[in-house]
Amino acid sequence: MKKIKVAYLPLYIKLYDDSGTDRSYYEMYMNKLVRMLEEKNIEVVMADEVCRVESEFEKAVEKFNSDSEIVAVVTQHLAYSPSLESIGALKKLNVPIIVFDTTPDYELLSVAEQEERIGANHGIHGVQDMCCMLKRNGISYDICCGHALHSNVVDELCGYIHAAQAANTFKNARIGMVGGEFKGMGDFRVDDEYYKETIGVETVRQTKETFETYYSNITDEDVKREIALDCEKYDVTSKNEENYYLAVKTGLAIRRWMDDEKLDGITVNFLNADENGLPKMPFAECCKIMARGKGYAGEGDNLTAGLVAALINVYPETSFVEMFCPDWEKDIILLSHMGEFNPNITAWKPVVIDKPFNYNSMGDTVSMVSCLKAGDAVYVNLAPMAKGYSLIISKVEMLDVGSPNSAYATAVQGWMKPCKPIDEFLKLFSMAGGTHHSALVYGADISEIETFGKMMGFDVVVI
Repeated sequence: MKKIKVAYLPLYIKLYDDSGTDRSYYEMYMNKLVRMLEEKNIEVVMADEVCRVESEFEKAVEKFNSDSEIVAVVTQHLAYSPSLESIGALKKLNVPIIVFDTTPDYELLSVAEQEERIGANHGIHGVQDMCCMLKRNGISYDICCGHALHSNVVDELCGYIHAAQAANTFKNARIGMVGGEFKGMGDFRVDDEYYKETIGVETVRQTKETFETYYSNITDEDVKREIALDCEKYDVTSKNEENYYLAVKTGLAIRRWMDDEKLDGITVNFLNADENGLPKMPFAECCKIMARGKGYAGEGDNLTAGLVAALINVYPETSFVEMFCPDWEKDIILLSHMGEFNPNITAWKPVVIDKPFNYNSMGDTVSMVSCLKAGDAVYVNLAPMAKGYSLIISKVEMLDVGSPNSAYATAVQGWMKPCKPIDEFLKLFSMAGGTHHSALVYGADISEIETFGKMMGFDVVVI
């Protein structure tokens, strides 16, 4: 995964320099922290100097704002720093602030008889001064507190940085739409202009003419090469060679369009895809989109496609999902869909099958099916509200109970155990206004997803 770039802002007080205080010990600890972040695949952009007075903070913020790849600013108080020196500059930052509240020494009282350690370890009240001013000025921030070598604070900080990366991706995403909206489906639907205005996402609608141009440029060799790759990666059982060929060619045309448009994700409405000129519904390609780390959602849902794009950029084991059926007896929920999921997170090798399809003129196609793997995950839903959005999140467990021989094996399956009994979980989810399209994220701490939601300005609901 590409390194995430953050800025690092060290705060200090000029009074100590004027009085001859040696700050080398403070800076040594700061440099150690920076190295710890770099070891975790974080690229750190330092301020040109330790900042003490207003002009130095202004210079640092100007530098940070000029780099569009920076997703957050991490602050660290090397000592006390008067907040009025920094607050004016901090108000101008274009990215979230993450306060790293830490000090060099782990122990204080136990060594009090031997040495004085106040000088190097009193930055916490500078943090309090600054955070009060951030709060008073309506500037959102997150904070991580602890000693770097005796707590999980560095991992916590990295989690918040991951959240900032996801937020940055979402705010700058380009999401493609093929087949327009699904008529009558309203829960996740937001107007393209409103989506752009409120989150920053640009929706790129593919026309029939555009698709046909890309489709005509896909060669027979291109298709054969892709089918050969499928046979290496997946269990291909499809027998209808013509349908398979046409579906692969359709998918490759969509892929090239995505590449040329620099799209972060896409939504395909299977109901109207034929009106866009698609010969076959490219279910397998929809899966491969997520396998390549791009966002996807079905049925014209550019909102959830953007959400998946943001999360999968940081958490590769993310998939578009839907809650389909409750199993009241076992107290679990079946996640399913026609044939769109992330094939990198399955319990067994995905199978490419012949897919009956009679929803429009495209006719039968091929699809990829499997079962989502067992493990802990976070269920994430983005729901439009009367004003703004709610991000509904919950810790869940995916169970190892699926079978490739079951009646459910002709579609996507995944068996989810919520953190509450399903009658309570489903009630709370719908009382919060959750939509029927969501993201499932393996390998993420729920606090990171919560932080992502807050950085986006969403109302976060934790079930």
